[in-house]
Amino acid sequence: MKKLFIVTGEYSGSMHAAKVVECLKERYPDIEIEGIGDANLEKAGVKLFANHSKMSAMGFSTKILFDHFTLGKRLVEYLTKKYKPDLVLMIDYGAFNLNVSKFLKRSGIKIFYYIPPQVWASRKWRINVIKKNIDKVLCIFPFEEKMYKDMGIDTYYCGHPLVKQLPPKADRNEFFEKHNLDKTKKLVSIFPGSRAFELKFLMKLFLKSAKLLQKRHPELQFVISQAPNLSDEVYNKYLRDDNSFKIIKGENQALLSVSDALILASGTVALEAALYQVPMIISYKGPFLFFLIFLLVKCTKMVSLPNVIMNKYVIPEILQYKATPKNISSKIEELLYDKDYREQNIKELGEVKALLSDKYSALEAANIIGGNI
Repeated sequence: MKKLFIVTGEYSGSMHAAKVVECLKERYPDIEIEGIGDANLEKAGVKLFANHSKMSAMGFSTKILFDHFTLGKRLVEYLTKKYKPDLVLMIDYGAFNLNVSKFLKRSGIKIFYYIPPQVWASRKWRINVIKKNIDKVLCIFPFEEKMYKDMGIDTYYCGHPLVKQLPPKADRNEFFEKHNLDKTKKLVSIFPGSRAFELKFLMKLFLKSAKLLQKRHPELQFVISQAPNLSDEVYNKYLRDDNSFKIIKGENQALLSVSDALILASGTVALEAALYQVPMIISYKGPFLFFLIFLLVKCTKMVSLPNVIMNKYVIPEILQYKATPKNISSKIEELLYDKDYREQNIKELGEVKALLSDKYSALEAANIIGGNI
């Protein structure tokens, strides 16, 4: 019986991994799969070696480093001495996976990497670690394929998973009725991030921006999206004394699709919004030291995926010291009320999808993995 081990580090990675597992099991029903993940992988039939809940924290602390170190050590010992898989599939989460890959490679374990680290965005030197330790890269952006192949790395372009996996737009009337929203008002939705660390630096900023807009435009209504991996307590810390805004949990994509404009933290959510062609701004800030490090290691001028894909600023990026309620609210006003600008923005967002392949990414990845296991 062929054995596969999958390593994910956070919610989005496990979602994509589960789709690959489903495709693999359809073609290879006897394949044995274990991994690090969450309920998404368990539901797909994967036996969990560990839940990745402790891995998805962001920031630097002794505890975070200790959790990663001890899990990595346990994982290497298990894979090299006990489980001995035919192939290890790493998904995203570069810091942990690339470190583990060094030890697995020494033991002769075959390693594939699906959704590889975005070395084109920052810390480009990581591509040398990939070249040394990864047997095959399964990339999701068309420009990545050339970059990796030019480095002599065995690479296959699978297409981006969101193109096929993103649900169709929700019915606006049904969604508004379900959540008691006013159908006569425009909806601005706020996505402050999926990590407690991000909320600490973005939630108050985004709330102040919304209040400024609300004061100037009473015809607007606002909803805050709660990431499914964050508890109510995390959100209540910021909103316990403020009932001005409705919170909707676990319906991110539906909420994106029915909104008129979006205030987003940087991340994959921006690409999802672009595929729905919803005008948005990206805003992000953090500790000054983190921002300084980011400036030193970044390899692109732009931070949001749609802008990187288009190679121009389609989405306004309001970062660090520029991230103020005044700047955010004025740009949202422009996206909502400047008709020509809004129409041009929506048109350019439509071009993002055209630049991505229509391949079913999970199936492409499963076929390559199945053929090499």
